[in-house]
Amino acid sequence: MTLISVFICTLALWTQGSRGQVTVTQTPSVQTVAPGNTVTINCRTSSSVYSGNRLAWYLQKPGEAPKLLIYRATSLQSGTPARFKGSGSNTDFTLTISGVQTEDTGDYYCQSLHEISSSWVFTQC
Repeated sequence: MTLISVFICTLALWTQGSRGQVTVTQTPSVQTVAPGNTVTINCRTSSSVYSGNRLAWYLQKPGEAPKLLIYRATSLQSGTPARFKGSGSNTDFTLTISGVQTEDTGDYYCQSLHEISSSWVFTQC
């Protein structure tokens, strides 16, 4: 069995000098799947990301730095296997791994970019 751990992350971020707030929630917390199955991970933001698509997905393995998998919601980073697919826009995004493999084990994070009160705000969950 392959264990893919995904933290439930709820992040509330306030921008300095403004009343803006962004909350990011990633679900589910943990999934255990057999190799070859499909995994779906969701990321929801409380306000739309910049341009409707400024969301990235990362995979972090123990003892390693996070690795960028997908940027601008749907674009595969060079070297990312085609079994990874990003979808969604505005506030709701999904990472789908079709035909999961043992090397896909790790922690998955979404990162979003927002413009709030003329300030750029990055969130990472």
